[in-house]
Amino acid sequence: MKQVPIGVSARHIHLSDWHIEQLFGHRYYLKVLKELSQPGQFAATETVAVVGPKGRFDKVRILGPARSKTQLEISRTDAFALGLNPPVRESGDTEGTPGITLIGPVGEIVIAEGVIVAARHIHFHTHDAINWGIADKQLLSVKIEGERPLIFEGVVARVSDNYALDMHIDTDEANAAGAKTGDNAIILS
Repeated sequence: MKQVPIGVSARHIHLSDWHIEQLFGHRYYLKVLKELSQPGQFAATETVAVVGPKGRFDKVRILGPARSKTQLEISRTDAFALGLNPPVRESGDTEGTPGITLIGPVGEIVIAEGVIVAARHIHFHTHDAINWGIADKQLLSVKIEGERPLIFEGVVARVSDNYALDMHIDTDEANAAGAKTGDNAIILS
Protein backbone atom coordinates (compact mmCIF):
# COMPACT_ATOMS: atom_id res chain seq x y z
CA MET A 1 0.00 0.00 0.00
CA LYS A 2 1.38 3.41 -1.01
CA GLN A 3 0.58 5.80 1.85
CA VAL A 4 1.22 9.51 1.59
CA PRO A 5 0.99 12.12 4.37
CA ILE A 6 -1.58 14.86 3.84
CA GLY A 7 -0.91 18.56 4.19
CA VAL A 8 -3.97 20.83 4.20
CA SER A 9 -3.15 24.10 2.51
CA ALA A 10 -5.08 27.12 3.75
CA ARG A 11 -5.18 30.35 1.74
CA HIS A 12 -1.70 31.80 1.34
CA ILE A 13 0.41 33.96 -0.92
CA HIS A 14 3.83 33.71 -2.54
CA LEU A 15 5.43 37.10 -3.23
CA SER A 16 8.16 38.19 -5.62
CA ASP A 17 11.14 40.11 -4.20
CA TRP A 18 9.83 43.25 -5.90
CA HIS A 19 6.39 42.95 -4.30
CA ILE A 20 7.91 42.22 -0.88
CA GLU A 21 9.77 45.53 -1.12
CA GLN A 22 6.66 47.40 -2.29
CA LEU A 23 4.55 46.01 0.55
CA PHE A 24 7.11 45.92 3.40
CA GLY A 25 9.91 48.32 2.48
CA HIS A 26 13.28 48.57 0.76
CA ARG A 27 15.50 45.47 1.15
CA TYR A 28 12.98 43.77 3.39
CA TYR A 29 13.45 40.06 4.04
CA LEU A 30 10.73 37.69 5.23
CA LYS A 31 11.14 36.20 8.70
CA VAL A 32 10.60 32.48 9.31
CA LEU A 33 7.62 31.60 11.50
CA LYS A 34 7.88 27.85 10.86
CA GLU A 35 9.39 25.43 8.38
CA LEU A 36 7.01 23.64 5.99
CA SER A 37 7.00 20.05 4.72
CA GLN A 38 8.91 20.95 1.56
CA PRO A 39 12.65 21.53 2.09
CA GLY A 40 13.56 25.21 2.17
CA GLN A 41 9.94 26.37 2.28
CA PHE A 42 8.56 28.30 5.26
CA ALA A 43 5.56 30.17 6.60
CA ALA A 44 6.64 33.76 7.21
CA THR A 45 5.70 35.82 10.25
CA GLU A 46 4.44 38.48 7.83
CA THR A 47 0.94 38.65 6.38
CA VAL A 48 -0.88 40.86 3.88
CA ALA A 49 -4.48 41.83 3.26
CA VAL A 50 -6.03 40.77 -0.04
CA VAL A 51 -8.97 42.71 -1.45
CA GLY A 52 -11.26 41.46 -4.21
CA PRO A 53 -14.36 42.95 -5.87
CA LYS A 54 -16.71 41.69 -3.11
CA GLY A 55 -14.62 41.06 -0.04
CA ARG A 56 -11.27 40.96 1.68
CA PHE A 57 -9.13 38.74 3.86
CA ASP A 58 -6.77 40.26 6.36
CA LYS A 59 -3.68 38.43 7.62
CA VAL A 60 -3.12 36.15 4.63
CA ARG A 61 0.06 34.20 5.43
CA ILE A 62 3.06 34.69 3.17
CA LEU A 63 5.04 31.58 2.26
CA GLY A 64 8.72 31.94 1.52
CA PRO A 65 11.20 32.18 0.11
CA ALA A 66 10.40 34.83 -2.50
CA ARG A 67 9.35 33.56 -5.92
CA SER A 68 9.81 34.94 -9.40
CA LYS A 69 6.06 35.75 -9.65
CA THR A 70 3.47 36.67 -7.03
CA GLN A 71 0.70 34.11 -6.64
CA LEU A 72 -2.31 33.92 -4.30
CA GLU A 73 -3.65 30.40 -3.64
CA ILE A 74 -7.21 30.21 -2.33
CA SER A 75 -10.03 27.70 -2.07
CA ARG A 76 -13.20 27.93 -4.16
CA THR A 77 -15.07 29.11 -1.02
CA ASP A 78 -12.49 31.90 -0.57
CA ALA A 79 -12.95 32.85 -4.23
CA PHE A 80 -16.72 33.31 -3.75
CA ALA A 81 -16.11 35.51 -0.71
CA LEU A 82 -13.65 37.69 -2.65
CA GLY A 83 -15.88 37.89 -5.74
CA LEU A 84 -13.42 36.11 -8.04
CA ASN A 85 -13.55 33.07 -10.32
CA PRO A 86 -9.98 31.79 -10.53
CA PRO A 87 -9.15 28.62 -12.43
CA VAL A 88 -7.80 25.42 -10.88
CA ARG A 89 -4.13 25.45 -11.82
CA GLU A 90 -0.77 24.03 -10.88
CA SER A 91 1.40 26.38 -8.87
CA GLY A 92 3.22 28.84 -11.10
CA ASP A 93 0.68 28.65 -13.95
CA THR A 94 -0.88 32.09 -13.51
CA GLU A 95 -1.24 33.38 -17.07
CA GLY A 96 -4.75 34.68 -17.69
CA THR A 97 -5.83 34.36 -14.04
CA PRO A 98 -7.61 37.10 -12.07
CA GLY A 99 -5.71 39.81 -10.26
CA ILE A 100 -6.23 41.25 -6.79
CA THR A 101 -5.22 44.13 -4.53
CA LEU A 102 -2.54 43.43 -1.90
CA ILE A 103 -2.05 45.64 1.16
CA GLY A 104 1.06 45.55 3.32
CA PRO A 105 2.30 47.76 6.14
CA VAL A 106 4.05 50.26 3.84
CA GLY A 107 2.33 49.88 0.49
CA GLU A 108 -0.57 48.73 -1.62
CA ILE A 109 -0.35 47.13 -5.07
CA VAL A 110 -2.67 45.64 -7.62
CA ILE A 111 -1.46 42.52 -9.39
CA ALA A 112 -3.01 42.03 -12.84
CA GLU A 113 -2.99 38.24 -12.54
CA GLY A 114 -1.91 35.55 -10.11
CA VAL A 115 -4.96 34.22 -8.23
CA ILE A 116 -5.50 30.45 -8.50
CA VAL A 117 -7.24 27.56 -6.83
CA ALA A 118 -4.28 25.20 -6.55
CA ALA A 119 -4.68 21.82 -8.22
CA ARG A 120 -4.45 19.00 -5.69
CA HIS A 121 -1.06 17.39 -5.97
CA ILE A 122 1.52 15.15 -4.36
CA HIS A 123 5.16 16.12 -3.99
CA PHE A 124 7.43 13.11 -4.57
CA HIS A 125 11.15 12.98 -4.01
CA THR A 126 12.65 11.42 -7.14
CA HIS A 127 13.59 8.24 -5.22
CA ASP A 128 10.01 7.74 -4.00
CA ALA A 129 8.60 8.28 -7.49
CA ILE A 130 11.03 5.78 -9.03
CA ASN A 131 10.33 3.19 -6.32
CA TRP A 132 6.58 3.53 -6.86
CA GLY A 133 6.69 3.81 -10.66
CA ILE A 134 5.27 7.32 -10.72
CA ALA A 135 6.19 9.92 -13.35
CA ASP A 136 6.21 13.71 -13.06
CA LYS A 137 2.82 15.20 -14.07
CA GLN A 138 1.13 11.78 -13.91
CA LEU A 139 -2.49 12.01 -12.77
CA LEU A 140 -3.27 9.78 -9.81
CA SER A 141 -6.31 8.45 -7.95
CA VAL A 142 -5.96 8.85 -4.21
CA LYS A 143 -8.24 7.66 -1.40
CA ILE A 144 -8.63 9.41 1.92
CA GLU A 145 -10.13 7.11 4.52
CA GLY A 146 -11.75 8.06 7.78
CA GLU A 147 -14.95 9.71 8.87
CA ARG A 148 -15.90 10.81 5.33
CA PRO A 149 -13.97 8.55 2.90
CA LEU A 150 -13.38 10.11 -0.47
CA ILE A 151 -11.47 9.27 -3.65
CA PHE A 152 -9.77 12.18 -5.38
CA GLU A 153 -9.14 11.80 -9.12
CA GLY A 154 -6.69 13.86 -11.15
CA VAL A 155 -4.14 14.34 -8.38
CA VAL A 156 -1.00 15.72 -10.06
CA ALA A 157 2.31 13.99 -9.29
CA ARG A 158 5.13 16.52 -8.92
CA VAL A 159 8.56 14.89 -8.86
CA SER A 160 11.87 16.52 -7.92
CA ASP A 161 15.05 15.88 -5.97
CA ASN A 162 14.01 18.98 -3.97
CA TYR A 163 10.68 17.59 -2.74
CA ALA A 164 9.61 15.59 0.28
CA LEU A 165 6.65 13.19 0.09
CA ASP A 166 3.44 15.12 0.88
CA MET A 167 -0.05 15.44 -0.62
CA HIS A 168 -1.43 18.98 -0.73
CA ILE A 169 -5.17 19.63 -0.74
CA ASP A 170 -7.01 22.86 0.02
CA THR A 171 -9.38 23.48 2.90
CA ASP A 172 -12.51 22.78 0.83
CA GLU A 173 -11.14 19.37 -0.20
CA ALA A 174 -10.02 18.58 3.35
CA ASN A 175 -13.42 19.49 4.76
CA ALA A 176 -15.19 17.34 2.18
CA ALA A 177 -13.09 14.33 3.23
CA GLY A 178 -12.94 15.12 6.94
CA ALA A 179 -9.14 15.18 6.59
CA LYS A 180 -6.50 17.13 8.47
CA THR A 181 -2.77 17.72 8.18
CA GLY A 182 -0.92 14.60 9.31
CA ASP A 183 -3.57 12.14 8.11
CA ASN A 184 -2.58 9.68 5.41
CA ALA A 185 -3.92 9.05 1.92
CA ILE A 186 -3.58 5.91 -0.17
CA ILE A 187 -2.51 6.05 -3.81
CA LEU A 188 -4.85 3.76 -5.78
CA SER A 189 -3.40 4.25 -9.26
